Amino acid sequence: MMTGRSGGGRGAEGEWEVRPGGMLVQRRDGEAAGPAIRVRVSHGAALRDVFVPAQATFGELKRFVAQTTGVEPERQRLFFRGREKSDSEFLHGAGVKDGAKLLLLEKPAPASVEPKAESVIMDESMMKACEAVGRVRAEVDKLSAKVCDVEKNVLAGRKLDDKEFVVLTELLMMQLLKLDGIEAEGEARAQRKAEVRRIQSLVETLDKLKARNANPFSDHDKAVSVTTQWETFENGMGSLSAPPPRVSSTQVNTDWEQFD
Repeated sequence: MMTGRSGGGRGAEGEWEVRPGGMLVQRRDGEAAGPAIRVRVSHGAALRDVFVPAQATFGELKRFVAQTTGVEPERQRLFFRGREKSDSEFLHGAGVKDGAKLLLLEKPAPASVEPKAESVIMDESMMKACEAVGRVRAEVDKLSAKVCDVEKNVLAGRKLDDKEFVVLTELLMMQLLKLDGIEAEGEARAQRKAEVRRIQSLVETLDKLKARNANPFSDHDKAVSVTTQWETFENGMGSLSAPPPRVSSTQVNTDWEQFD
């Protein structure tokens, strides 16, 4: 195993160097490449010795750690003196010397391909639903501005054609139908629900404005109250006194039957 051979590299006749491809090899030209050092990697409850060239980077160190621990380099997080080190940082530049201790933590294992694909499909579906709701929201914004203009005119006492109220209401109901046709989940569903409530509120506002436009000098609530009083008055057969209770009428009929 390469790490085992490199262990004797510190005092042995062969020196080690890191080739451009990241492979640790013995120099052949007799020039010194610097000794290999031993670093102690804490992984869970285990403490493992890993031999690596002193001039290596942390990214290169991860490949040696993978041979010892079985943890793939892309899942490794190496910490030295309490800080996580980047792959491009050199060991000697960070102060890693022979016998230095490093901490190895594992990143979560990547999800399988199928759940990831399903997640992507779900995200795309939600994004499309949000975009559809957004298009409806833009139309409702325009209609809401028109409702505000109508409200200003009605409150100012200007008489408007009933057709304006009818057309705006129909346009709002068309947007409501569009929302009903959007299949949405999660955030998109919440956005759709908010737009439905906004449209319903605008329609109710138009109904009230239409009633006020038809009779600008009367209060709609009071008119309902007066109507109720007139209905009570008519039940009295044109008399100011209330009609006699039905019990007394039944009593009279009973007396006549007894008389016969």
